[in-house]
Amino acid sequence: MRVAHIITRMIIGGAQENTLLNCVDLIEEHHDEVMLITGPAIGPEGDLLERGGFLASESGSGESLPGNGRSQGRAGELKNGALEITLLPDLLRNIHPGRDWKAYQAIRKTLKAYQPDVVHTHSAKGGLLGRLAAWSLGVPAVIHTVHGAPFHDFQPRLAKEFFRRCERYASKRCHRILCVADAMTDLMVDANVASRDRFTTVYSGMNVDPFVNANEHRAEVRSRYGIEDHHVVIGKVARLFHLKGHDDLIKAAAEVVKVCPEVRFMLVGDGILREELQRQIDQLGLEEHFIFTGLVSPETVPELIGAMDVLVHTSLREGLARALPQALIAGKPAVSFDIDGAREVVISDQTGYLIPPRDCQALADALIRLGADAELRQRMGREGQRRFTERFRHQSMTNQIRQIYQEVLAGR
Repeated sequence: MRVAHIITRMIIGGAQENTLLNCVDLIEEHHDEVMLITGPAIGPEGDLLERGGFLASESGSGESLPGNGRSQGRAGELKNGALEITLLPDLLRNIHPGRDWKAYQAIRKTLKAYQPDVVHTHSAKGGLLGRLAAWSLGVPAVIHTVHGAPFHDFQPRLAKEFFRRCERYASKRCHRILCVADAMTDLMVDANVASRDRFTTVYSGMNVDPFVNANEHRAEVRSRYGIEDHHVVIGKVARLFHLKGHDDLIKAAAEVVKVCPEVRFMLVGDGILREELQRQIDQLGLEEHFIFTGLVSPETVPELIGAMDVLVHTSLREGLARALPQALIAGKPAVSFDIDGAREVVISDQTGYLIPPRDCQALADALIRLGADAELRQRMGREGQRRFTERFRHQSMTNQIRQIYQEVLAGR
């Protein structure tokens, strides 16, 4: 097959890692030709392609740049070919009508030259512009993945309705919509984006082996961050950004440390709220209980989870946060707000605890329960590892996605 993936930006994040693994699997496992079309990786999260050793060519028109064309992964990096990457400078996350029109034209020109059998889009902006461009060209199979709905209850009413209508409009210009959790399908159907038969759940795959072996460097990593043997580490993996719930975790932490003073909270990631969160921690006198790792590469996330004893997830909107299955595969129980797809992996009293969103007291109670009971942590961690290791292998994800490509193409 000839497949073009389109995503707004390749920052270090769950949707981006999912997309890159899918691209690489299609090349290495199925011998497909794959192009990744993306915009600049603007943001404090870091550039996933740069961290992964891939190069991107820049083209405002969608034309290939230098040498033999679009830039490729470093020579020999992929077994059965190279991932072609085209960077479109006008494809940006924020709405800007002039640049969005240029980005649409660049995507359309790139696709017209590439002649893909399948266009697979991701993210709100990339998903809208990519689907419109592919549909206008009559691409045989147009697929979109919903990693997280672009509309949510924390937006102003008019903004929420605008994004809902955009998704409904774009849904009519693709053949199949994939969701990373059943909860995403329910949300999109309830919002009248498309009928239920248009959706298929495909869990977001990952390289599970580093998480299965996450404890190999536990002592070394804990020593690096000044964590002592008796400390119980509760970790959160997320950008320091709005709606990620760090402020709720800090409020709960004040209650947790009163009962479990040996608890340490590890915040993995960076973002625009770093200084504000540090101020909240200082005001509550919790400085010695919090560890900021700053921006880390995806390759170091497994060993950081290995250094933890519990993972906490307090985001207020997310399709299915990759950190949840990652922690469970590593044998760590998870405590999460009951949002979107969290309940599909966090099963109360079995793999962790689900908490009503923003209920800081219930959050503190669950963290205290796990923080004080090592046997409970181990039992829940083992159950999570048993349930989810095979389900989240990235090869399983890609096989399922490629089967959907074939079904759509056969139907066409």
